[in-house]
Amino acid sequence: MNYGHKVRSEIADWEQKMFKPPGWLEKTSKTIGNRINHWIPPKVHSIITTTIRSIVRTALFGAEYTPSRPVQHTLELENADQEAKDLFALYQKIAVAEGAGTGAGGIMFSMVDFPALIAIKMKFLFDLAHVYGYDTKHFSERVFILKVFQMTFSGQENRARLLHSIKHWHMEKEQWLSDADYAQNMDWETFQIEYRDAMDFRKMLQMVPGIGAVAGAWANYTILEELRESAMNAYRLRRLHDDIVDLG
Repeated sequence: MNYGHKVRSEIADWEQKMFKPPGWLEKTSKTIGNRINHWIPPKVHSIITTTIRSIVRTALFGAEYTPSRPVQHTLELENADQEAKDLFALYQKIAVAEGAGTGAGGIMFSMVDFPALIAIKMKFLFDLAHVYGYDTKHFSERVFILKVFQMTFSGQENRARLLHSIKHWHMEKEQWLSDADYAQNMDWETFQIEYRDAMDFRKMLQMVPGIGAVAGAWANYTILEELRESAMNAYRLRRLHDDIVDLG
């Protein structure tokens, strides 16, 4: 089996896992998360949603997350995958240390963790784009990053729509060559709610006295792993398509 076939098989397994009906653990986690959610002060939730919107806007329209690493236009897919794994290992260590540190400080420090974790994830995605040969100076690449981010932390219905968009990015990206209309068309409310809901159970445990540090480290570890899997496979889908076009 050549590397391209191996990657296609892994992508098929990933897609099947993404759309698998939620099991007992996922359902139980959601129930517990909802209960924990009730005793988190409304001010905390307000800060979370405001922060999400602010950081995503910065990622789309600012230069803060533009990587210093060059765009790797000539890396073979197998080498890009290995570099992506090395990059992920670095960011996962940062995320785990950050989650453990803020988790040990209780609710007030955990409020700091939400923006910090989103920033870590954005920096990882921007660096990852350059590993796979896509330049984040282009607005369409930033929109792609946001779609990967959304897909990772969305419900199944939205996830299917976003995956379709990613699979057909070679066509869809043409409408995002400039940022003229994107902010006006963005459904911020749905984006914020789905992201916050995806975080609730794991990140709310971080605020529980006595287990915050362990819960924070575990939460950030698993959350970043989910993002890695989605992001790598999204870029692999693009590279497989682009490589075929280049051969043609």
